[in-house]
Amino acid sequence: MRDFIVAALVFGSLPYIFKRPWFGMVMWIWISVMNPHSQGWGFARDFPFAAIIAGTMVLSILFNRQKFRMPLTAVTGTFLLFIVWMCVTALFAIHPDQVGTQWIKVMKIMGMTIVVAMLVTERRHIEWLVWTVVVSIGYYGVKGGIFTIRSGAQYRVWGPIGTFIDGNNEIALALIMIIPLMYYLLSLIQHKWGKRAMIASMLLCGIASIASYSRGAAVAMAAMMFFLWLKSKNKAVMGSLLVLCIPVALLIMPEQWHARIDTINTYQEDDSAMGRINAWRMAFNLANDRFFGGGFEIYDPDVFHRYAPIPEDVHAAHSIYFQILGEHGWIGLWLYLTLLILTWRTGSWIIRNSAKLPEFEWAANLARMLQVSQLGFMVGGAFLSLAYFDVPYYLMVAMVATRVLVERGLRDVKPLPVRRAPSVFAVPPPTTVPDDEKARNEPV
Repeated sequence: MRDFIVAALVFGSLPYIFKRPWFGMVMWIWISVMNPHSQGWGFARDFPFAAIIAGTMVLSILFNRQKFRMPLTAVTGTFLLFIVWMCVTALFAIHPDQVGTQWIKVMKIMGMTIVVAMLVTERRHIEWLVWTVVVSIGYYGVKGGIFTIRSGAQYRVWGPIGTFIDGNNEIALALIMIIPLMYYLLSLIQHKWGKRAMIASMLLCGIASIASYSRGAAVAMAAMMFFLWLKSKNKAVMGSLLVLCIPVALLIMPEQWHARIDTINTYQEDDSAMGRINAWRMAFNLANDRFFGGGFEIYDPDVFHRYAPIPEDVHAAHSIYFQILGEHGWIGLWLYLTLLILTWRTGSWIIRNSAKLPEFEWAANLARMLQVSQLGFMVGGAFLSLAYFDVPYYLMVAMVATRVLVERGLRDVKPLPVRRAPSVFAVPPPTTVPDDEKARNEPV
């Protein structure tokens, strides 16, 4: 039944996508982030829904009267350079015969990010993007939160199989990223029960993230909540809610959860943590030895034997930063960090300049929450191999599109004429005397 529902939604949407390409953006993010077909048990699991939607989007853009272009900014320019550099490093990969599959996967993500950036041109498109990301990931958060409450948090929460977020660590970070976005959407909802449903969803997503038993997610959650309070307009209310909710959440978690989190203080005794550090050292040594890095697919015994302090302890990078460093070298890491910094600075620019335009208050609120989401990703991503996770790139697009709208609003504002106060030293203009008055004053 699930297979037929997903198929009906996808094929039923194709005429709308062909007529309105930005509707394809919604369907693409939904199918690629949520992976609803993975919830089925039949033909839908392996059906190429994403390729069908992507192909329809591209045809719609080509045959549409409106011209779609990606805005050229410092962020998008750096993004394009990053893509080019990844292609270059793939040519000089340690295992050139093995990088093809991963390169195609990454280029699909980057290519569709460009397509999404071309289509997001209005406020409604930006909010559709945010809503789609929230619903796609929030579905698993709400379900996982309910499961945690029913089971007494005795079991871990996992993500959908075969996706970027299938692991407990990955789904936890994804949920942390959408909680600030849900807070932004909360400000847009007018209906009382809609607000209550969104608040409940935020709490359930938070519970599901904690119940993943992920130590990296626990650190990211703490950073995200602090920054959420810092960026919130109602700091007193937000602070009170956090003070009330955090102790309750910690109290309901079982003893094994606390034992798991406590290992952060004794990471030297934890094989998993030391394995990650070994992988980080391997990436560091590899980048120092090879200018172009190792390319994709470097996590194997051969590479670890050459560059890792403990050759037999083979692990994935478990860090977006060391993942980029090992695969694309120091230049790749510099481009990636520059992309993150420029995206952050774009949000700061939006917040600063939206103060001049009351009608763009929504843009400032969105930029704040996008920054909080990015911070959660940057902190949690330090412990996960999610450098090519598509959601951060979609949120980057939302940030860029919001800035473009604010810039357009600033250009449309006509400056008022400046009225200068008269100086006390100004010489008064000469008084003009009418001709008849002069005649009366002349002597006869």
